[in-house]
Amino acid sequence: MANNFRVMFVGLAEGTEAKTACVNLANKLKTSEDKVTQFFNGKTLFAPNNKDKALKQAKLLASLGIKSKLQATGEPSLQRPDATSQRDDRIFDALDYITSSLIRLEEKLDELEQRLPTNELKNTEDENDEWQQDDLMLDDQLDEPVKTRSNTLLYSLIATAVLLLIVLGIYLAFPDLVSN
Repeated sequence: MANNFRVMFVGLAEGTEAKTACVNLANKLKTSEDKVTQFFNGKTLFAPNNKDKALKQAKLLASLGIKSKLQATGEPSLQRPDATSQRDDRIFDALDYITSSLIRLEEKLDELEQRLPTNELKNTEDENDEWQQDDLMLDDQLDEPVKTRSNTLLYSLIATAVLLLIVLGIYLAFPDLVSN
C-alpha cells in the first residue's frame, strides 16, 4: 500500500505555451525555470507527499495549464535518500531565490540612484563635509571652572541604604525579636 504520492508531468493544456507555463510555474513556486524545465522532461518537482497535498499540487499545476498525474510511491522508509536529496534541492532553491532577490534589490537601488538628479547627490555630499569646516567652540567650555555640587543628597541616600542593611541584618540574625 502506497502512503505517498508524487506529482508527475503529463502534458500541457490546449492553448498553453510551454515557455509561458514554465515562467508562470517558476514564479508561482519561486524556483528557477531550469527546475520547471526538468519537471517537463520527466523529473520530479515536488517531494513525495500524502494524497491531499499531492492533489493540491496537481490542482496548482492545472490552474496554470499543466496536466499532471499522481504516481504512487513506495513506503516512506524506503524514500529517505530521495527525501534527503529533495530537501537539499529545496534548500538550494531557497538560497537561489534569496540570492536572486538580493540581486534584484541591488539593481533597484542602482536604478533609484540613477533617477536622482546629480545636484541632489552633490548637495548631500556638501552637507556631509560642512561639519569639518565649522569652528568648534571647545576652548570656551574648557576654560570655565567646574561647578561643585552639593553631595548632601548622595550622603543621605548612602546613609539610608546602610541603615536599612543593618535593620535587615538584625532581622535575619534575630527573627524572634521582630516577630513578637
